[in-house]
Amino acid sequence: MRTWQAAGLYEGSLRAILHAFKYEGRRTLAQPLGRMLREAGADLLTDVSCVVPVPLHPWRRIARGFNQSADLARALDLPVVHALWRTRRTQPQTGLSRAGRRRNVRGAFAVSPLLTRRTRDGLVDGRVVLLVDDVRTTGATLDACARALRRAGAAGVRALTVARA
Repeated sequence: MRTWQAAGLYEGSLRAILHAFKYEGRRTLAQPLGRMLREAGADLLTDVSCVVPVPLHPWRRIARGFNQSADLARALDLPVVHALWRTRRTQPQTGLSRAGRRRNVRGAFAVSPLLTRRTRDGLVDGRVVLLVDDVRTTGATLDACARALRRAGAAGVRALTVARA
């Protein structure tokens, strides 16, 4: 089974819709984008225990007012677990090379200090979890998050994004 899937390409109308969602705060777009994710990732969703949104750094979350990945995760109608924490600010990945993107997010994610033992034991440890983000470019962010989830005990990590560059 493929471990990641995107609903479409990051171009044209889909790119414009994602920009409106992410940068203009058009949060109502989460539901139709979530339907796209469910359709595109149906095979990835079969035996996952929970959905984990890619976290934003707290300052970026405050500045934006929401985490677009969390809104997308909620639209999948599965348990959402905020299992990851962004441990440091990273520069935006836009404009960075593949190697630069990997360096930028290396060590930037860890198990959330707010993750309860009960949730970890019930939905993460020994389970297959699904990472959700808006766009996959090189996969550096998703890979860094997957490493942190495996350190947290996840048996498998799959990833689903609205678009791929």
